[in-house]
Amino acid sequence: MSRIYFLVLLIGVYLLLDWYIFYAIRGLWSAQDISARRIFTACYFGVSLLLLAGLLMYSRLDAYQHLKSFITTAFFITLLGKIFASLFLVVDDARRFVGYLLDQWHPKSEPIDTSRSRFLTQSAVVAGTLPIAVFSFGVISGAHDYRVRRRTVYFKNLPKAFDGLRVVQISDIHTGSFFNKTAVAGGVDMINDQKADMVFFTGDLVNNRSEEALPYLDIFKKINAPMGVYSTMGNHDYGDYTGWSSVQAKQADVQKLKEMHAYMGWDLLLNENRVITESGEQIALLGVENWGAGRFSKYGNMEQTVAGVQDLPFKLLLSHDPSHWDAQIRPEYPDVDLMLSGHTHGMQFGVEIGDFRWSPSQYLYKQWADLYQQGNQYLYVNRGFGYLGYPGRVGILPEITVLELKRG
Repeated sequence: MSRIYFLVLLIGVYLLLDWYIFYAIRGLWSAQDISARRIFTACYFGVSLLLLAGLLMYSRLDAYQHLKSFITTAFFITLLGKIFASLFLVVDDARRFVGYLLDQWHPKSEPIDTSRSRFLTQSAVVAGTLPIAVFSFGVISGAHDYRVRRRTVYFKNLPKAFDGLRVVQISDIHTGSFFNKTAVAGGVDMINDQKADMVFFTGDLVNNRSEEALPYLDIFKKINAPMGVYSTMGNHDYGDYTGWSSVQAKQADVQKLKEMHAYMGWDLLLNENRVITESGEQIALLGVENWGAGRFSKYGNMEQTVAGVQDLPFKLLLSHDPSHWDAQIRPEYPDVDLMLSGHTHGMQFGVEIGDFRWSPSQYLYKQWADLYQQGNQYLYVNRGFGYLGYPGRVGILPEITVLELKRG
């Protein structure tokens, strides 16, 4: 019942803002002929009624996941726009109310100046339109605007045979959110264009169920590297965020997802390791299942993951959640030289200008994007290849990471 109450409250707030904004801004169109005013009114309320109808029918649209995503995205984008617009209108109403009280106390004979109200109303229209335009552009353009980010990382204990090793990392594909197969295929081409020695995927192939990945398996199967493609699992890959008819059904779906990694030629590391040999020298590649320091699941077992490779000089760890680094890796496994993570998506929203980075994600995660160093240990947090919830990105764009490992 709490969900129903929340939905009623949400719809009530939406409709209240609709009427409030409409009656505030309709004066801007007062000079137009009656036909134009009627068209504006019909369009204004027509969009809202369509979105509200879609929201009410949401539970019946499970077979149309992309439509559900569009409805929720459009609803919350327009709601955000209405909230921004209403802030300016509230300021204007407060100003006029104070003016009214002052006029009652000390009447003036001069006519009321309406230019300030008109300016604030026009500002409200701009303020309401801006987030709608920005977040719509984030869907149309930002969702698949893949960016290659390059970093060179130096390690004193990297064996000579691996000096200059070139690796590519991708993370958080979230196939269940995709709506443009051509763009995704273009992203895979960009991955292969980097000519990496090894490719790593650090979890979240799907949102909830293995079937989401089916249309994209043959696309991601094209990723190749001479020394292999390796992967691990993220918190969304275990089916923890959707309903199942039984525990056995959930386990069977997780098994299907694991088999999909094999189909694509990805070596899935589940609390295990691989010894990589080059010219007689060796490094350890570790892959731990999801381990989150907060509310996210802890399927990972590092003791099992490092078994048998403790004596190798260099260790590279794939671990989906970056909070794992401070919570367990740094204090308990100081011999892990480099950890690769994803998970945060950079909240799919923020600002990056040169070395300056800001995102709401930084208030949730100490390490949320790019390269971090503590002593001789490094962590790289990939911004994600896909998206979840909001089907787009603003400022924090999808990432293909290229890391060159050097001795030094």
